[in-house]
Amino acid sequence: MDIKQLRYFIAIAEEGSISKAAKRLHMAQPPLSQQLKALEEELGIELFERNTRKLEITTAGQTLYHKAKQILKLMDITIKEVKDINDGLAGKLSIGTVSAAGATFLPQLISNFHRKFPNVSFEIIDEDTSSIIELLSKGFIDIGIIRTPYNTEGFEVINLPEEPMIVASKIDYWDKRKKVISLKDLNQLPIVLHRRYEKTIGELCNKKGFSPNIICKSNDVRTILLWANAGIGVAIIPKNCLDLIPNSKLYYRELKEAELRVGTAIIWPKTGYQSSTTKQFIKLLKD
Repeated sequence: MDIKQLRYFIAIAEEGSISKAAKRLHMAQPPLSQQLKALEEELGIELFERNTRKLEITTAGQTLYHKAKQILKLMDITIKEVKDINDGLAGKLSIGTVSAAGATFLPQLISNFHRKFPNVSFEIIDEDTSSIIELLSKGFIDIGIIRTPYNTEGFEVINLPEEPMIVASKIDYWDKRKKVISLKDLNQLPIVLHRRYEKTIGELCNKKGFSPNIICKSNDVRTILLWANAGIGVAIIPKNCLDLIPNSKLYYRELKEAELRVGTAIIWPKTGYQSSTTKQFIKLLKD
C-alpha cells in the first residue's frame, strides 16, 4: 500500500464510482480498477460492495478512508515543515473562522501579516465554533477564531472583548428613543436566530414569563440577516455581525441581558507541530 493507492482509494470513496473517480484523477478507468483490486488483495478485505450501480463503501473501507485522510494530511504537514526549514518563511496558513470575524477584524490582521511576509498564502474556512475546534484538533487548520463561551481545553487562547447581542429587523418595532431593549420586548414577535443561542434565549424568555416565537434557526449568520432583511422576522445576532450583508436597511437595538453578551477567541493547539508561518502569525496576534 502506497500513497498513490491511498489517493486513488479516497477519490473512489468520495465519488462513489470508479468512472467518476477516474475522471477526477485524469486517468483511464481500467488501471484505477486494477489499483483498487490490488489494494483489496493486499489487505485481504473488500473495501466496497459492488452489488449496486453505485459502489457502497464497507465498514472496513470507511475506517481506511478516515485513516487515509489523516495519513495524507500528515504527509502534507511533513512537506510543509521541510520546506519551512529549506526555504524560510513561506507556504500557506489555514484559518478557520466564524463569519463575523472573517468579515471584520481578520482582513486587517491578514493584511498586516502579508505586508511582512508576502510569500505566505492563506486559506480561510468559514465554519461554526464546534466545527473549527474539530478541524484544529485533527490538524486540518492552523488557527481558529471562535465564539465563546466554549470548552477550549487543550488550546492556547487569546480572548477578545465581549460584545452585546442585538435585535435587527426590517420594521422598527420600538420607541426610537430606546437604544437598549429587553428580551421581553420581543414577546410574540417572530424571531430568527443562530442554533447556538436557542437554548439560552429560550430559558431567559421563559424566566420572563413567555415562550419565544422562533420561526427559523440557522448556523449561518448571513442567512439570519437575510431573513430579517426580507421582513420575515427579527434577527438576534452578535453586534459585530450587523454589517455582514451590505446595503441592508435594518433597524437594531442592543439587548440588555448580560447573559447574552458574547465573546470571540483566537485559539490554536497547545501541542503538535506548528509551522514557522503559524508561529509568526501567533506572534503578530500577541503583539
